[in-house]
Amino acid sequence: MHMVIKVMRLLMAVVMVVMLQCSKGVFGSQFRAMWVFGDSLVDDGNNNYLNSIAKSNYYPYGCDLSSGPTGRFSNGKTFVDFLGEKLGLASPPPFADRATSGSRILGGVNYASAAAGILDDTGRHYGDRYSLSQQVVNFEMTVSQLRTMMSADNLSQYLSRSLALMVFGSNDYLNNYLMPSIYPSSYNYNPSDFANLLLNRYARQIVALYSIGLRKFVLAGVGPLGCIPNQLATGQAPAGRCVDYVNQMLGSFNEGLRSLVNILNNGTHPGAIFVYGNTYAIFGDILNNPAAYGFNVVDRGCCGIGKNQGQITCLPFAIPCSNRNQYVFWDAFHPTHAANAILAQRAYAGSPNDCYPINVQQMSLLNS
Repeated sequence: MHMVIKVMRLLMAVVMVVMLQCSKGVFGSQFRAMWVFGDSLVDDGNNNYLNSIAKSNYYPYGCDLSSGPTGRFSNGKTFVDFLGEKLGLASPPPFADRATSGSRILGGVNYASAAAGILDDTGRHYGDRYSLSQQVVNFEMTVSQLRTMMSADNLSQYLSRSLALMVFGSNDYLNNYLMPSIYPSSYNYNPSDFANLLLNRYARQIVALYSIGLRKFVLAGVGPLGCIPNQLATGQAPAGRCVDYVNQMLGSFNEGLRSLVNILNNGTHPGAIFVYGNTYAIFGDILNNPAAYGFNVVDRGCCGIGKNQGQITCLPFAIPCSNRNQYVFWDAFHPTHAANAILAQRAYAGSPNDCYPINVQQMSLLNS
């Protein structure tokens, strides 16, 4: 009888652990909301409402979504959509949509904007966009609404149990530093100094978001831009290779961002955890081992024109490739739905090489 009781207790303990883990996985999120800051990699429609030529609210964008084109720069879902699914969170609505107010903001808001950068000047040739600093201002506007919906203590707890996802840096290179005919940055800074400029500006805004109340941050590094169809279309790389000098200059930024995470986690920001997402390594693994992930086309976009289908984004009503799941790149700049799914899985449950010092799933358990 004594043995039966011990077994029953053990079984109950196992059941409790399983239930606890399920409650923290796809069956329900430990995050109260997801706040998305970034560029076209995670924009879900903000630029639809801006005076910008950087838009994707037309076919063939969204051709694999039941809703059709939404302003996402993909044939289907973005990294944010997939990560939200794993966390049990709906994709946050775009800030610029006037309907994003009231109860719609309780699950978070997406502030990301195509062509946006860490620097206010980045991407100006595309027209209006929400730069990093403007996205922080927009978040403050949302928090002002939330103050009317809950007490100060509840708001503080709510924000501390939310996830802030930040995806910046690509445009500061593609649509600033690597465009010397438009922007003077490459004349004024060597790659290392430019990376330091970006990191200093970035850190300032991250700390501003912390001061408003956010505590859980994922800071995505910049992927191997020298391998995207847009850069391959320049003809600067040998056949079958990436544009090495572009990838090399990104090292200073990515290494600096990882170091920044260490600095921010050193105890000067109580209650916070900052995570570095190693986009470069994850995407590099996909490009180096495409067959392992089900891909066989890594050097051109599924949709686009010119060399490598990589000179511009998809033209309206262009006919995309039919075997989209075999392509890593959707257009000149952005991953396919299939590649985004892999990036999200690695961010959610990857090793410390993917997400440092912990992954998003482990981060969610800190709220318990």
